[in-house]
Amino acid sequence: MSALEATTRDPQRAHEIYTRLRAEHPAARIELDFSNPFELLVATVLSAQCTDARVNRVTARLFRKYRTPDDYLAVPKSELEEDIRSTGFFRRKAESIRRIAQALHERFDDRVPADLEALTSLPGVGRKTANVVLGNAFGIPGIVVDTHVIRVSQRLGLTGESDPARIEQDLMQLFPAKEWVRLSHTLVFHGRYLCKARKPGCERCPVKGFCRFCRD
Repeated sequence: MSALEATTRDPQRAHEIYTRLRAEHPAARIELDFSNPFELLVATVLSAQCTDARVNRVTARLFRKYRTPDDYLAVPKSELEEDIRSTGFFRRKAESIRRIAQALHERFDDRVPADLEALTSLPGVGRKTANVVLGNAFGIPGIVVDTHVIRVSQRLGLTGESDPARIEQDLMQLFPAKEWVRLSHTLVFHGRYLCKARKPGCERCPVKGFCRFCRD
């Protein structure tokens, strides 16, 4: 077993890292604004390659205009595209939202299902998006593996994998299910605000002693 493999299987080490990160980011939470599961699903689609702050500015207007899946289907696609233009990739996102809305209307009585398999059966919805919705709208444990979680987990030796599904499995093995949602928020906050891709704040990091990036 390599040194990296040993760290990815050490729950005590993982617990110490998590304890320090929780102390560093006590307010870690989802930063997308929403009032129901459908709004969160739409906001998560819009957040792809876009900041949560910008998405929230767009959805402040969007969610007053569109309240149900049918509302997204009732307007011309070009109108929806204009409404979400500033989030980037607006044509692709508009198409994704409309396909999801159609599937919810036809198969789920216009309701977002509280089930991983059902959510990932929706067009374009993968495990990351599904776990965002399950954890934050329904309180169902899941680990969200986004770019921040990937980077932080790899740097801290919590995983040696690069595939998001395998990283998710590694983290699930290290941490109890009751912590998965909070763990996701904590890792995202650490990656977003301290352990950045290009200029991480290593001098201020509470877990730099565990970090492969710092040692390299």
